[in-house]
Amino acid sequence: MNRQFWSDLLTLTKPRICVLALAMTALGYCVGLRTPFHLGHFLISIFGTALVGAGCGAINQWMERDIDALMHRTRERPLPTGRLSGRTALIMGFSCLTVGTLVLWAFVNGITAVLGIVTFLTYLVAYTPMKRTSSLSTLMGAIPGAMPPLMGWTASFGALAPEGWVLFAILFLWQVPHFLAIAWMYREDYARAGLPILSVVDMEGGKTSKQVLLYSSVLLPLSLLPTLMGVTGQIYFFGALLLGVWFFIVSVYLAIFRTKVYARKLFFVSIIYLPLLGILMAADLLPR
Repeated sequence: MNRQFWSDLLTLTKPRICVLALAMTALGYCVGLRTPFHLGHFLISIFGTALVGAGCGAINQWMERDIDALMHRTRERPLPTGRLSGRTALIMGFSCLTVGTLVLWAFVNGITAVLGIVTFLTYLVAYTPMKRTSSLSTLMGAIPGAMPPLMGWTASFGALAPEGWVLFAILFLWQVPHFLAIAWMYREDYARAGLPILSVVDMEGGKTSKQVLLYSSVLLPLSLLPTLMGVTGQIYFFGALLLGVWFFIVSVYLAIFRTKVYARKLFFVSIIYLPLLGILMAADLLPR
């Protein structure tokens, strides 16, 4: 087993997505914390969530290996190239899912483990097959994508609560314009794979533009709720307000001009927006 083998195993987990998910999990954990911080409990919560995410990523790539082989941006993944077998991906995926769920159940709490199972079901049983048949798959995929901060919240708080659902909703709303920007940039790739993504079936961009505007406009006021609910302070509030306005303005430009250039700009704004929002939230939590 050489270095390439281990690198390919890591690729199966979709590491960039996993890192973002774990950052959101950590943020949710800290926001929901109502007792003194315990490093061991925090790390085991992150570890269990990471295993669930890694398992979902591996099984997703096994399920989409035929699609990945047709798309330029994914055809060099381990399964389409044959560097790893489908059997290896399945063994790894289900092993990570099983161990991750058990870790969350035994060492964190039951509700977080159940949310991990919901993540698995919505991502692999609902979203992944739905990508082949409906443009609504984007909304379905945003459900498991928004689970990490909610899982972090329940890991520390111990129960579901409105504040945790607000974290879920922020990430859910952010994902839609973020993914639609990616889908616009790579619409030929998705069309080549026969996927009915909205940017593929909506060649003029009218419906896609409306979706981008809708979700970015709702995201703006909803992102301010943590302060209105007493979770964060003024640093977060005014920072989130400025970021939300910036995000919305770029969305408006995409809706007006409907070009790949503005889709790319929205994509870059979206990947800056979320980390900065998390930093602002963390900055308001530090005085605790």
